[in-house]
This record gives sequence, C-alpha cells and structure tokens, in this order.
Amino acid sequence: MGATDHRSGGRTRPGPSGDAAPLVAAGHRVVVEAAHEILGAGGNAYDAVVAAGFAASVAEPGLTSLAGGGFCLVRTAAGEEVLFDFFVDTPGRGGPPAAEPRFHEVMVDFGAALQPFHCGPGSIAVPGVLAGYLHLHQRLGRIDLATVVAPAVRLAEQGVELLPRQAGIVSLLEPILLGTDAGRALFAPGGRLLGAGDRFRNPDLAGFVAGVGRGTHRSFADDDLAAALLSVTADGGLMTAADLDAYRVVEREPLAVDWRCHRVLTNPAPSFGGRLIAAGLARLDEVDLPPNDPRWPSAVVEAAADVDRRRAAILADDPGRPGSTRGTTHISVWDSEGNAAAMTTSNGECSGDVIPGTGILTNNVLGEDDLHPDGFHVGPSGQRVASMMSPTIAVDAGGRTVLVVGSGGSKRIRAAVTQVLLNVLVHGHDPRTAVDAPRVHWDVDHVEAEPGLPAAARTALAEVGPVNEWPDTNVYFGGAHLVVPGVGAAGDPRRDGSP
Repeated sequence: MGATDHRSGGRTRPGPSGDAAPLVAAGHRVVVEAAHEILGAGGNAYDAVVAAGFAASVAEPGLTSLAGGGFCLVRTAAGEEVLFDFFVDTPGRGGPPAAEPRFHEVMVDFGAALQPFHCGPGSIAVPGVLAGYLHLHQRLGRIDLATVVAPAVRLAEQGVELLPRQAGIVSLLEPILLGTDAGRALFAPGGRLLGAGDRFRNPDLAGFVAGVGRGTHRSFADDDLAAALLSVTADGGLMTAADLDAYRVVEREPLAVDWRCHRVLTNPAPSFGGRLIAAGLARLDEVDLPPNDPRWPSAVVEAAADVDRRRAAILADDPGRPGSTRGTTHISVWDSEGNAAAMTTSNGECSGDVIPGTGILTNNVLGEDDLHPDGFHVGPSGQRVASMMSPTIAVDAGGRTVLVVGSGGSKRIRAAVTQVLLNVLVHGHDPRTAVDAPRVHWDVDHVEAEPGLPAAARTALAEVGPVNEWPDTNVYFGGAHLVVPGVGAAGDPRRDGSP
C-alpha cells in the first residue's frame, strides 16, 4: 500500500537483551512471587511457570485446580515452539453402559442475570493439569521438582489472602463450593463463606503437592490416587480406571499466523479459540487505520461479528466437538535467557467435589449446558475436549519473542487477547496501558463495552449495533496477563492480576 499504510503497527521496541530482568504476570501476586522465587533459584521459564501453576491451584481456587485442564504454549531461546495440550478428556473408556449420570443444576447469580450450571460426579471430565505440569517440567525444566513445588506447599500450609476479585468469584460459586462437606470445610471453615481478606488454607493440598515433589504422586492413574478420584465418581459419575490409564499430554505444533510484521503463535485444533482469533486477525489485517484511531474498537467488533457468521466454516473439521470456556486463569513468563511460556488452565466452576485426602477440587467441564448444545454426555469417550483458551506468543521479523499473553473470560478470551495484541503491536502501548484499556466484545447481536472509551469510539460502535456500556470494569471482560520482553509486564486488574 501507499504512504497511508498503517498496518506495520506502532513504535519500534528494543528486543530483549541477555541481561534483561525476567518478567511474570499472573492472577495473584503470590503466584507471581512463586515464579520469581524459582527463577531466583536458578530455574528457567518452564520451572517457573510450573511453580506458578501449582501456586495458582492454592491462590485461585475458583479458577484452576490440579484436576482441571489446560494448555501451555512455549517458545524456547533456541526457537523451539510447542503447544502442550493437557486439557480434559471425555470419560467412559472401557466401562459398561453407565447409569444416568448424577449431577444437579445450580443457579449462579451474576447480578445482571442468573445462569445455570451443572455440578456433581456426572460433570467431572478426565483431568489433565497434574499430568501437564509434570510433563512440562520433565521436558523443559532444569531444577528439581521438590524446589519447584515448594512455594505452593508453603502457600497451602500458611494460607493465602483472598483478594477482592477472587473473593467475588468464590461468592458467585457459593452454591457449588458449599454443596459438599469437603467443600464447606475448605470455603466456610467457621460456618461462614470466606470473603476478601480472609485466608484460604488447604493443608491436604499442601501434603499432596509435597508428595508430588518427592515423587510419591506422579499421576492420577497411580493406584492410591485413582482409587480416591474414582470414589468421587463412583455414584453417578462416568470416570473409569481406563480413562486415567489412557490419559496423555499431547504436544502440538502451534497455530502460526503472519500478522502485521509479526508471527502470532496460538492454540491449534482441536481447540477452537486460537482458530477464531486467527480468523479475526486476518479480518483486522484488512483494516487501514492509524494507530490509536477511535474507529479501532468498531473494527474489532465488526471483525468478531464476521468471524461469528463464518464460525461453522472456520471450525468445519470438528463442529460437534464438546468445548469448555469458563473458570479460567493465565500465567505469562519470560526469563532473561529468552525462554517464554504462556499457560492457561481451567477447572470450569468445579463440580463441588474434593478428592479425598488431597484437597483437590474436581472440574465440572461436562456440566455446562451452553457448551453441549446436542445434550449432555452424547459424545464418545476418550475425546479431547476443545476449548476457547488461547495462550499466545508474538514473534517479530527478527525472530525475537516480543509478547506473551493469555486470558480467562469464557467467550471474551478471544476479544481480550486480540485487543491486547492490537494495543501492543499496532497502537504501541506499554503493557500497563495495553491491559487496562477499555475492551469491547461482540455478543451475538450487540456490543458489550467497558467504560472509558472516547466519544468518537462510542459513536462508531453504535453504527455496528446496539451498545451495552457497562458502568465499570468487570471480570466479564477477561483477565489478560501480559509480558512484553525487554519492556515490562502487566496483570489484569479485572481479576486481581499482578506483574
């Protein structure tokens, strides 16, 4: 294009230097501290992200668990690029025809709306997080596992302060978390639901994770762990010992998109979040606006609306695959050697059950009705569930990692990741500004918008469709935790994020 071509983006940034400080962003300050502790002990980005993941299972109990599922996108200093898929599988391998799965509907009040979720043993999918962390550490870590898990053990023993947004999530999930005696012992130990400023303690989880560090616990397929998990699903669940034996972490080639002088790496099939982001970026590549033009938000929602119209074609290879999107957190790490990790994990809303003796909350991925439009439990067993989760890394034309990001936020994950990419790579924003900037989201037939957009942007949005402008920022719009190597990091304040 001519002199008005703005597609190369905003200002040029210096590449990371060999002595630049490592950077971490995550959903709780103690999760960030766990990662930095391991980096300081001689670990690399992969030791650190695993340490942070174990810590998050303590500090963010409403969002992640060792019995959930997730993905970690890595790019090493040597240029190796791998997506580690340790998301959940559908259960039922090798089992006789199951009785009707037992789960119950719980209504969760989001203020503006009530939403039904389904919990109980019949909602539990085959977990992958523990296997994923151990696989990633064995594959790319370099310090001993006991050191890596030590921060999480300490946090579970001493307790972690519930931050305001975390306490809000626990409050939303109260009918689920207090649905069993084990849940009440964790989240209402004095007969009152824990709130902001209270300390969440999980001594059983401390003992379990310490055992992981010693090599005592290696897999949910281990006899003792399998027996404990299967005791939870024995009455009305679908899990079998064959499910636990057959579970495997899958290493995939990342989905790579050439976009505005960068390669954007994200989550490939069978998950769908990365493919929808890639389709949106391709649509935005056609937009020729100056950086920071107020028409960019409307361009974002127009691209999202176009992707929604073409969704069936974009995902034509697996349109019926079950998916999961909620109850999610993210960790971004870059070490001073040039290794990068973007890890997103989820426990759904949790099933309300706790694996005996471990303090581990089980997932409820099979119990979200809007993710199973053809009905519950109709898919084949042993299938990797798809996800909207989209850990993302951007690489510049010189081959340098220049951005590490991911987000929670259900259907808003792709909106959050796309807008952070735009804010850094096109608008030239620093990490804090890029994460804090007001977000927009196309929701079926209207625009959801955070406050703070300029008047010209609101006018342009109104031309796309009806606009629902929120009175303040909200967890609804995601939790994008961002690292820009050589520049800085930013945790998302919408979810108590910390850099």
